[in-house]
Amino acid sequence: MDSLIFDLDGTLWDATEAFYVCWNEVFSKHEETRNGMSLEEIKNVMGMTMNDILEKFFPQLSEKLRKEVIDECTKIELKYLLKNGGKLYPELQSTIKELFKKYKLFIVSNCVDGYIQCFLEAHNLKEYFIDFEDPSRTGLEKAENIKIVIKRNKLIKPAYVGDTKWDAIASDKAGVPFIYASYGFGDLDKYDYKIDNLKELLNINNIKY
Repeated sequence: MDSLIFDLDGTLWDATEAFYVCWNEVFSKHEETRNGMSLEEIKNVMGMTMNDILEKFFPQLSEKLRKEVIDECTKIELKYLLKNGGKLYPELQSTIKELFKKYKLFIVSNCVDGYIQCFLEAHNLKEYFIDFEDPSRTGLEKAENIKIVIKRNKLIKPAYVGDTKWDAIASDKAGVPFIYASYGFGDLDKYDYKIDNLKELLNINNIKY
């Protein structure tokens, strides 16, 4: 293994409380979304794109209004996260600094453009991650974005670290081993390797290619 590609939500941080505040502020302004979303509902859709989340909870939205809501949510959440950051998982910063000495580090997440940058800026982690990708920049699903990062950076033996079934599916489609972060939002029984906390990545072994 020469590199680690990370999912963000449920793997490196938990920003659901920020989503709860920001999204519901936007939802309250529109009749079609006035019922909002609970914190638990938001946790259960982590890993999905914002477009898919709105289609699931507010299928009555027109395409035009859905785009407006996404744009409004994006604007307010990015401003909030850049200022306040999210809830980092235990010992994240020290673990990332140690992993940086052993592996090339990347992020591929189903998020809007600017979201990964907020994570890196708010928590002073820019220097440790070489590259990142998201669907709002490429128009592609997560598996294809993983492939893009692999090709762009000429990676030989990467592994993907994530916490949901969507991460597992994307890893499989991209043809890379999947490391399951069991402390995140998902509950999986199919993976190549499991970690119960981030520090366990420092002693990972037996990844098969």
